[in-house]
Amino acid sequence: QVQLVESGGGLVQAGGSLRLSCAASGSIFSINTMAWYRQAPGKQRELVARITSGGSTNYADSVKGRFTISRDNAKNTVYLQMSSLKPEDTFVYYCYAEVRVDTRPNTYRYWGQGTQVTVSS
Repeated sequence: QVQLVESGGGLVQAGGSLRLSCAASGSIFSINTMAWYRQAPGKQRELVARITSGGSTNYADSVKGRFTISRDNAKNTVYLQMSSLKPEDTFVYYCYAEVRVDTRPNTYRYWGQGTQVTVSS
């Protein structure tokens, strides 16, 4: 079993910054893609940013130039540095990982429990 534990959410004023962290633990052989998604109540979860094991990244247009995703493969941890935050960035943010649990190429998808980010105007 694999667990993803997020931290770093909270309340911040518009223009401020927050850093989210997500640590994966458990039966991990390796982790392919890691990502951050966000979701508003009653809405579909949307991709914020994604990073491959090799460090390639891509971002939602709405966060380009303001958010930076990074990862520490030795710690099985992914980060999301959020700057110039806007009230419309208020969501629950979820960590996501595609995990290999042994030497076989199969990957399994895991989600964190979510962390609330609230940006006040």
